[in-house]
Amino acid sequence: MDAGLKRELEAKVHSGERLTREDGIALYESDDLAWLGGLAHHVRTQKNGDVVHFNVNRHLNMTNVCAASCAYCSFQRKPGEKDAYTMRIEEAVRLAKAMEVDSLTELHIVNGLHPTLPWRYYPRSLRELKQALPNVSLKAFTATEIHWFEKISGLSASEILDELIDAGLESLTGGGAEIFDWEVRQHIVDHETHWEDWSRIHRLAHEKGLKTPCTMLYGHIEEPRHRVDHVLRLRELQDETGGFQVFIPLRYQHDFHDSKDGIVRNRLMERTEMATGAEALKTFAVSRLLFDNVPHVKVFWVMHGVTTAQLALSHGADDMDGSVVEYKITHDADNFGTPNKLGRDDLLDLIRDAGFRPVERNTRYEIIREYDGPDLTRRETPQAMRL
Repeated sequence: MDAGLKRELEAKVHSGERLTREDGIALYESDDLAWLGGLAHHVRTQKNGDVVHFNVNRHLNMTNVCAASCAYCSFQRKPGEKDAYTMRIEEAVRLAKAMEVDSLTELHIVNGLHPTLPWRYYPRSLRELKQALPNVSLKAFTATEIHWFEKISGLSASEILDELIDAGLESLTGGGAEIFDWEVRQHIVDHETHWEDWSRIHRLAHEKGLKTPCTMLYGHIEEPRHRVDHVLRLRELQDETGGFQVFIPLRYQHDFHDSKDGIVRNRLMERTEMATGAEALKTFAVSRLLFDNVPHVKVFWVMHGVTTAQLALSHGADDMDGSVVEYKITHDADNFGTPNKLGRDDLLDLIRDAGFRPVERNTRYEIIREYDGPDLTRRETPQAMRL
């Protein structure tokens, strides 16, 4: 990058001036990751100090049967296929109750677009889950699912959200966003929910008082300009509604182990490679710098690996997600070392080890408990290797 442009971008960031589309593209073109990380860390420190947020959550996927066949997805199954499943509501409640350990505060629910399940299955499932877990926040359904519910119910998204909120919904999930630009989206998505409907549904949710996350699936066939466009669309919507709590860059996964039935569902693998750790850190940094009106940036450690997740905390991220035990939507298929689960103590250690102060939050980013920061004396004394 030209030294003059570098100084210009630094001045914009330090003065709080909003970055442009051209600025975002220029930042992606820089190969100075330390400089990018430093700028992003400056912004995250201004917004969140030395804090890293986390929560104690579990994921529940009540069905993997899906009418869509998105090119990146190994989770979906067609009716009758091996490993296809749909839980009875009683089964989902029993499984969720079994997860109610160690002060669980959030249940994260995402499903396939089941072609025959009736609409009433969904509000009833939330109502019974909330009755069984009254102190647990229900973060459920993508905008894509809400759009699907419109199709199968004949109701409007406004009516659907009202009923789901009455049943216990406290937040939508951020999924279904992928990459909004049609140049890319037409090759990766096999459902009808694109920017217009995704933004419409989150706008409605925000109008009804819900706070929601937003996401971006990166590291497949898109280019940096598509990532910039994606963030700027979300930034404009955030200017309008103020309803996004957190932005979550999600690293596209290669699912090499998806071979139980001999079907390779992740069709993007032949065309791309997963983003490197350096590319992931650049994406976090540029996203933090562009997305000036969202308070938090989350690194989902399941999709990035623990080491990259820790480094992301110094490249703009201030949230390390939760103590996920099982995540079926994507896999750690390339063996880069992501554990199957992290408990509260594991997250505390990882956050402190990265040099930050852990703060446990709930779904609404209300503080549940603050913890001591890192023990600085550890850096002065050799430590035993943790196995």
